[in-house]
This record gives sequence, structure tokens and C-alpha cells, in this order.
Amino acid sequence: MKQKLWTRDFTLLTVATVLGAAGGIASSFAMSFLVFDETGSTLAAALLLALELVPQFVIPLVASPWLDRLPRKPFLVAGDALNGVLYAAAGIYLLLRPFTYTGYLLFSLLISCLGAFDSMAYNALYPLLIPQGCEQKGYTVCGMIYPTMQVIMAPVAAVMYEKMGVGWMLALQGILSLLAAGVESGVGVKEQRWLEKTRFSIKLWAGDLKEAWRYLRGQKGLAAIYEYMAVTNGVCSGFGPLIIAFFRTAPGFSLVMYSLFSVAEFAGRTLGGAVHYKIPIPAKKRFGFAFLVYQVYEFMDMLLLWLPYPLMLINRGLCGFLGVNSAILRETAVQTFLPDELRAKLNAFSSMLYSAFSCVAALAIGAMGEVLDLRLGVSICGVFACGVCWATIWRRRKQVREIYNLSRTEE
Repeated sequence: MKQKLWTRDFTLLTVATVLGAAGGIASSFAMSFLVFDETGSTLAAALLLALELVPQFVIPLVASPWLDRLPRKPFLVAGDALNGVLYAAAGIYLLLRPFTYTGYLLFSLLISCLGAFDSMAYNALYPLLIPQGCEQKGYTVCGMIYPTMQVIMAPVAAVMYEKMGVGWMLALQGILSLLAAGVESGVGVKEQRWLEKTRFSIKLWAGDLKEAWRYLRGQKGLAAIYEYMAVTNGVCSGFGPLIIAFFRTAPGFSLVMYSLFSVAEFAGRTLGGAVHYKIPIPAKKRFGFAFLVYQVYEFMDMLLLWLPYPLMLINRGLCGFLGVNSAILRETAVQTFLPDELRAKLNAFSSMLYSAFSCVAALAIGAMGEVLDLRLGVSICGVFACGVCWATIWRRRKQVREIYNLSRTEE
């Protein structure tokens, strides 16, 4: 009997994700420009980004064994509810008081701590809500939510930033996060409570981490995927402040053009996700397709800011279309490959790796933006990421191919 993807639980979590993404995109868009407008420094923006990444490294190290031994839903619901309260409070503060860089650093650190818990809980819970045999379609839906909302919310956020100000935008984010928590509370999935079998302790926590580490050491393909994704994600997030500075300072560019620049990429992602949902990529072609996409993506980053604006839009649209397909393949393969009792710990390890490199990359690239041409800085990032791709994914292609091609996805 063919399984149905759109069960009640899957639908509820999808709706909650849409609500959270809508508010998050608007608020992050506003705060990115507010920080640069107030400081005028790519290094200051990079320092903020690096600080936000610290909890993404520390908290998974401490909390991931707990999340593999406790239900994840309460963490997800409580995290979104508290997130909503904090954003609403920050919005009210900015409506009454002026922006302070130090205050925003502290606020971002707190929000990032909550985000780390939320991300671990979401990534561990999500696979349990996808019926067996629907993995590729399920992760396609997940991969389409953010780009679709980006297409809708980026131009809206640009107008709201100019007309309403950041305070009202953060208040809106708070309301949407509270709504998301309410919807998530209706998810009825039954989760295993591993702590019923034994009492949790520091010794057990250390043993859990060692178990995950031993597993990863024996999976060379999985390690290669984690290593490359840490670098490419870190580089991409790291040159974000350079692109914002370019659109804010280069003659002929503007905030609205930046919003359309983002829309082009995420429109490509939305279209790519829709195609992938209807036409899954055959197993024997998945690795080759993904590796080709990695090369195209890094090359496009090298060229990005040197192109005329219309070609920039095409550049991002193509990257979005190809990138979402490779991302869906990777996420489906990796999450299906991981055993459930280790999933939170291994997802946490990948998050820690991504965050550690992103922290270093953000500071290095932000400092580079202070002394080099912004276009050259972004190109250097693309060259570096491309080299790492060959040194990890291609060098261990046999093991990586096995993960991609053995995933339980529908043909």
C-alpha cells in the first residue's frame, strides 16, 4: 500500500515551519541592514555573525545526547514560544529606545542559543514524521519552504524596513513564532524515551559522544560530506556581509535591488524544488549530479559581483535551482543513512563543525572586506570552497556515492 506523505503531523509541522520562516526572513533581513547602517563596517557585521555561531557549536556538544534520550517535541514547542516572547520584547524596546550595537550582540547571542536547541529538535523530529518511502518528497517539501517564503518576504521586508522600521518587524516575528509554537503543540507523534532505561549522567553523556565519534570515524563518506558542507556553508555565510556592503555602497545599487537579488536565488530554489518533487533523480545519477552542482555553485560565486546586475540575477537563479536539488539529495541520503538513536548527536556534530568553521570564516572574510575590494573577496571565497570540494567529496567519492545511492527514496 502506497504511503501518504501529507499526514496530519507532517502538515502541522510544515505549517509551523512556514510561520517561523516568514517572520525569521523579515527580521533577519531588517537586522542585517540595520547593523551595517549603524556601524558602516563589514567587520562589525562579521563579529555579530561569529558571535551568533558560538552557541551553535557549544550547545549541541552539551545537549545532543539529551535529545537522543528524550522526546524532541517539547524542546521544539517551548523554544519557539520563548523565541516569540523575546522577539516581541525586542521589537517593543526598539520602538521606544534607540539601537545599541552591544545590546544587539547580547540579544543575538540569546536568540542563537534558543535557535541551537530548536534546530537540533527539529532535525531529529522531522524524519519521524515522514512515512517510509516518502523521504525524498518529504525533504523536498522541507527544502522548498524557506526559498518560497524568501521570494515572498524579501521584497516585503525591504518595504517594511523603509516604511515601518525594525521594531514593528521584530514584533511581527514574535507573533509568528508564538503561532508556530501553537501549531507544533498539535503534533501527535510518539517518541521513544531512552532515559526510561537508565539514569542520565556525565559518564553516560561522554559515552554517547564517544559512540557517535566512533561511528563517524568509520564512515569516511559521511565525514567528507560534513567537512565540505562546513566549508561551503561557512564561506557562504561569511561573505554575506560583503554582499550587503556592496549593495549598500556601490554606485547604482540599492536595498531594493538586494531584495530582488535574493528573490532570484530563492525563486530558482522554489522552481528547482517543485521539479524535484515531481521528477526524482535516479539513484545511480545522484552523486554525479550533486558533485557537478557543487562545482557550478562555487564557480558562480567567483563570478558573482563582477557581473552586470541582470546577470547577477540569472547567476543566483541558476544556483538556486541547482542547489536545492543537491541539498535535497544530500539531506535525504544523510538523514536516512543515520540510525535514529544517533541522529541528534551526529546532526549536532555536523552543526558544531559548520558553526566552528563559519565563526572563523566570518571573522576572516569580514576583516578581508575592510582591506580588499568586495568583489575580489567574494571571488577568493569561491576559489577556496571549490578546492575543498575536490579535496573531500571527490577524493572520497566511492564512500560518498554509497551514501547517496543507497538512500531509501522513491524512484
